[in-house]
Amino acid sequence: MAELKDILYRVTINAVVGSTSVKVNAIDFDSRNISKGDVFVAIKGSVADGHKFIDSAIGKGAAAVICEELPDNLQNGVTYIEVESASKALAFMASNYYKNPSENLKLVGVTGTNGKTTVATLLYQLFKKAGYKVGLLSTVKIMVDDNEHKATHTTPDSLTINKYLGLMNDEGVEFCFMEVSSHGIHQNRTEGLKFEGGIFTNLSHDHLDYHETFAEYRDVKKLFFDNLPKDAFALVNIDDKNGLVMLQNTKARKFTYALKTYADYKAQILENQLGGLLLKINESEVWTRLIGNFNAYNILAIYATAELLGLEKVENLRLISELESVSGRFQYLISDEKITAIVDYAHTPDALQNVLETINSIRTKNEELITVVGCGGDRDKTKRPKMGHIASALSTKVIFTSDNPRSEVPETIIEEIEKGVEPQNFKKIVSIVDRKQAIKTACQLAQPNDIILIAGKGHETYQEIKGERFDFDDYKIVQEFLKQLQK
Repeated sequence: MAELKDILYRVTINAVVGSTSVKVNAIDFDSRNISKGDVFVAIKGSVADGHKFIDSAIGKGAAAVICEELPDNLQNGVTYIEVESASKALAFMASNYYKNPSENLKLVGVTGTNGKTTVATLLYQLFKKAGYKVGLLSTVKIMVDDNEHKATHTTPDSLTINKYLGLMNDEGVEFCFMEVSSHGIHQNRTEGLKFEGGIFTNLSHDHLDYHETFAEYRDVKKLFFDNLPKDAFALVNIDDKNGLVMLQNTKARKFTYALKTYADYKAQILENQLGGLLLKINESEVWTRLIGNFNAYNILAIYATAELLGLEKVENLRLISELESVSGRFQYLISDEKITAIVDYAHTPDALQNVLETINSIRTKNEELITVVGCGGDRDKTKRPKMGHIASALSTKVIFTSDNPRSEVPETIIEEIEKGVEPQNFKKIVSIVDRKQAIKTACQLAQPNDIILIAGKGHETYQEIKGERFDFDDYKIVQEFLKQLQK
């Protein structure tokens, strides 16, 4: 229980009706969760406007309402606070309610189109191996040191973030690594958090169903760096032209990393094979089990971050050599028939191209590269033909299939993917709507030494069709079919 006035610290208030000295139990932005003595925050979301549920929240016992527009009918005994931004207010209130937990640990945010999960998760792994108590807020899972919790969004809502940061404080966690999505920044979910540092991985075509233009998408990412405090660090990939944009207005200490450009942290790929990478980072060599150019960038970002957080260089390199790949990120298995299957989350044109180019740089070209790929429904449609073009140009065979069709017709999505295929590549493609059947077909087509790439869903263990989620795990399914072939 807290006093309302104490949890309103840093909130921009336009008007107050009633007393701010009331005791409140909890805060929520979903009227269905409200109980007696709670604060209801009315947020104008993309799907629903919380202002329409103010009366419902009061009916359930809300003691206070935070809103951007005061209702016409004010009820006695309820405190109304009119604010500039309800989502910002929620973030600050959540932070205050949980006693500003981000101030009691070193919180590092990772943003960019690709690599967020890998960088955040491997930093969690590295600092755990170094003997620290560590937290992780990622797309795949939330970790409070050794305790795992299910993740539902790339960047959870601000109440969830602060709840878990509070649990981390209780467990004595010293470092926390957090994925920061453009949605999360735009919806003010990271407001009120104190960051020790921010990492920018890259920027490519994604989320243009949410952000109207690429410039808006880039500028939302930039906001994260604009808001870093001066004692934090801002670490950016300057092989991506947007890296320097991120640094333009930041007050934080500026650091750069790159493979192709002069930077504070520079890496060179000495060896690249299916077993891993040999890298030269600044003047030191390190072997890592991770594969491909894109992972060279991820490893470099991890090395630089660990150094900026005070890890000693020799230990840093030793621990990097022990890191293991993240679930659904270039996760591979080799069957008894010597067929290699790779499962990867690549769901953007840039990520798919990176993965296919990596495989092509490693393979001998005597084997087939069979790609199984689809695109999600109710998401950015402009990337579909681009995905079709890349998959068909860089593979020897392609099976277009369903990803998470959601409310869309899967056949329509596949037709839009096929529009990107150039005439000379038509003979390479086949379309199989059922994803399980598509994976089975890829396994049946594969001969010894061939490579199968199953792209798009990675770590996800479900398929979303017409509002329902069905169990579906690419890695388990391909493993099962390859075992059947051995019999």
